[in-house]
Amino acid sequence: MTIVLSAESRRIETPNGVMTTLASPSQGGAEQAVWRVDARPGMVGPVHAFDAELVWTWLDGAAVVELGGERFEVGAGDTMVLPAGVSRQMLADPERGFVSIVAAPPGAHVYNPGGVSAPDACDLAPKGAERTVPPWAR
Repeated sequence: MTIVLSAESRRIETPNGVMTTLASPSQGGAEQAVWRVDARPGMVGPVHAFDAELVWTWLDGAAVVELGGERFEVGAGDTMVLPAGVSRQMLADPERGFVSIVAAPPGAHVYNPGGVSAPDACDLAPKGAERTVPPWAR
């Protein structure tokens, strides 16, 4: 059994919000990665995909999730199971943003669908056809 104290949680700030690792293989020795997303109001996340299923649960605020060409409105209490290999983009409520908890298998890689990077991608985003494990999921 492992306890990851709040003060020991890994916090990574991106242009879109704060990712807080709650447990992962390198934090608490967990067999899955679990992190919190605090998205800024009006945030428009990058178009991306994962090579594994992710489960998102919204705790506060609201978002529009564009998944595989469809749009879904979600809010506090809603959960989405996002399949592997499907393009997605998160758009936060313009006034409230959102807070979510995300669970993923260890080693889940994020990548750019079609291998094309957004010109304004942050330093943590995969470049070109690169596949990376996000630092909050390691």
